[in-house]
Amino acid sequence: MTLERNTLLVALVGALLLPFAVTDQYLLHLAVMALFYVVLATSLNLVVGYVGEFSLGHTAFLGTGAYTAALLSTHAGLPLWITVPVAGLVAAAFGFAIGAITLRLQGPYFVIVTLAFAEVLRLVANNWIAVTNGPMGLAGIGQSGLTDKREFYFVILALAALALYLSYRFVYSNAGRAAVAVRENRYVAQSIGVDPFGAAMQAFVLGAFMAGLAGGFYAHYISFVGPEVFQFAFMATIIIMVLMGGKGTLVGPIVGAVIVTLLEEYLREVQELRLTLFGLIVMAIVLFLPNGLMGFVARRREQHGSTILRNTPAEEKTV
Repeated sequence: MTLERNTLLVALVGALLLPFAVTDQYLLHLAVMALFYVVLATSLNLVVGYVGEFSLGHTAFLGTGAYTAALLSTHAGLPLWITVPVAGLVAAAFGFAIGAITLRLQGPYFVIVTLAFAEVLRLVANNWIAVTNGPMGLAGIGQSGLTDKREFYFVILALAALALYLSYRFVYSNAGRAAVAVRENRYVAQSIGVDPFGAAMQAFVLGAFMAGLAGGFYAHYISFVGPEVFQFAFMATIIIMVLMGGKGTLVGPIVGAVIVTLLEEYLREVQELRLTLFGLIVMAIVLFLPNGLMGFVARRREQHGSTILRNTPAEEKTV
């Protein structure tokens, strides 16, 4: 717990200092996108890593938040600091409604139904032309008043810090421990008085809220929202980040988001091979690093600690 908290604090301090050391707009853009993905990966990690259910419909909340912010900005002229929180709340409401149905399912049934919800919302966004402008999307989302990438950077950094703080408080709360108990063994958790549905619902709604915040920011930063925010390509990228960094850890989504963001830029020239390469990376991680990079680091620390303990003289152990 202490190590994870200290690591998060060091990462936050480094992120605060970054824009003062970097002036290149392209590098700042990469930093903004990395933090955007940190929020998304952290939100998905609550469901995948701590509840143990593999959701393929998390883009439903990203897209809901993005469209909410876009509509409030273009039609009502509301600024970013109003539309983004509202986007998070609307996405949380959708999360509660979807979770009330999907969290009663388990395994492949949960996966299929969550994916179906995201696809339904994509079809709605694509065909409800009067509201969403259909495939043309909503453009000109420029009521934020922010023009410099450094300003956007501090906004998304604040959202990332909020997402990590909420995740930290949840994970180390009774609700978080209950969710982990459900993940490890649903029936044992029930036998000690844990409500699997209630524990999973709290994580699901909190994850939806964070994804909605990220979607609201994305709408203002890109100044355009279209049905593609519901597509599986976004979902695949977020899943890769969580698995690569290490699900069930707070630091893992940060590591995965940074690595995948940099890889996406590096592989931009081979766009048609990007998902194939990412698929191979996921296969390698599942086979050789099933707990991700942070899981590998934790295992190495445990092995190192046990080695030191074995090499400690018996007199020192008794003392």
